[in-house]
Amino acid sequence: MNSDELFFDEISTSFYSESDKLKKLIADLLKNQDSLPIDKIIPVYYQIINVSSISTVLKQQLDTHKHKALLSKIIETDEMISEEFNSSIHPQIMEKLTNSIQDITKNFQTEFSEQKSQEDIENDAKLYEELRKKMSTKEFVEQYDKGLSDD
Repeated sequence: MNSDELFFDEISTSFYSESDKLKKLIADLLKNQDSLPIDKIIPVYYQIINVSSISTVLKQQLDTHKHKALLSKIIETDEMISEEFNSSIHPQIMEKLTNSIQDITKNFQTEFSEQKSQEDIENDAKLYEELRKKMSTKEFVEQYDKGLSDD
């Protein structure tokens, strides 16, 4: 086996592994769709970018007759990303992040002028940290969204 074939085999193996991991991440995200934990959102986007990059490299080197099973897996994975994630899950994430940020911001605005106890200040600090994380995550998700628009 020459070095090109070895490289292709390594990338193929990586693609199978990474696309299966992506499938599990998306399933996990769907199970937690109501709460959408921040720590579950960004890893899915990173995994999509990773799998899409590997897929692109493989498509450039793929022999469609010799690698039918791999081609089938690439098509299946591309469809999962396009149809399940980009068309359905991604817009929901954008909407939920936007709504959550607006709710937290409104909460801060209505409580701004009130006298606060130490406990209230600590709770506000936690809420502020949650807001910061959500805004940062939303910015990341918006970058992904811009990439979809460019395609």
